[in-house]
Amino acid sequence: MTHPPRIPASPRRRSLLKLGMALPAVLALPRPASAADFPNRPVTLIVPFPAGGATDTQMRALAIAASRELGQTVVIANRPGAGGTLGPASMAHTAAPDGYTASVVVGTLFRYPFLQQVNYDPLQDFTYIACMTAYSYGIVVRQDAPWKTLDELIAHARAHPEKISYGGTGAGGSGRIAIERLSRLTNTKFNFIPYKGAAEETTALLGGHIQMVSDAGWGPMIDTGKARLLAVMGEARAKRVPDVPTLVELGYPIIASNPVGIAGPKGMDPKVVSVLQKAFHRAARDPDYNRALENADQPHMLMDSTAYTEYAIKQVAEEKRFVAELGLKMQ
Repeated sequence: MTHPPRIPASPRRRSLLKLGMALPAVLALPRPASAADFPNRPVTLIVPFPAGGATDTQMRALAIAASRELGQTVVIANRPGAGGTLGPASMAHTAAPDGYTASVVVGTLFRYPFLQQVNYDPLQDFTYIACMTAYSYGIVVRQDAPWKTLDELIAHARAHPEKISYGGTGAGGSGRIAIERLSRLTNTKFNFIPYKGAAEETTALLGGHIQMVSDAGWGPMIDTGKARLLAVMGEARAKRVPDVPTLVELGYPIIASNPVGIAGPKGMDPKVVSVLQKAFHRAARDPDYNRALENADQPHMLMDSTAYTEYAIKQVAEEKRFVAELGLKMQ
């Protein structure tokens, strides 16, 4: 059978044919999510401390509860380092402001710019989503340590300068700053050893590598009966160990406070921020999350995005003044 001669397609026809073949592929491409359908995929929550510590345990419980609220999985990503600032700083520079990546932030984020050179601005590079809780700091020694009270520890430290090594999270952490202030008030000198988080500090203390820990997350150490709490650094005594005095009660006007919140990169859609803030605050009612807080004797400290942003502004100013007054420097 004879076929009719093939007529070459015109340039316009060839363009239309190509467009017709490409159209299904274009339609299949994922579309950018709008605030109206957020979230439509998992959300990553960065925990800037190692797995196994108090913050990690709390945030994993919170993530499970928040997943139910959001209808999408909240995935924990541990990125420890730089006293809890490495994770959020990295997020600020690499994550899209679409709400699918957020980070836990703590007080060192506001303090480190005045202690050393950093690659972030706490007031320009973040969207503050929600504040959740606050660390409860304490001074902890091993159960078999020779000091039964803080006064005994101070007397030993005064007689043996820099012979007592203690651990804290990061060189600019609140636990270290509290001990530096205590040292000035008592004319003592301690040897500071920085760690990435409470899990490492616990191992070092129980292993005999350090003699003291000044940090939050001390609850599990006390529960095992292998460690002793000598003093707490809050405004009131800890509920779980009401017989242990505060530093203020012992005559040292030192209070260590460090709120724990959640932030995203700058430029987030306010509607997305609102969705996340409400989900995390509703998740704060979860029993497992509350048990994790109780284990560390931590209170709820809930702030919405507006209040948390205002807190951050005030805290940056306070940290600048505080560091200058003490003449603190990173080692």
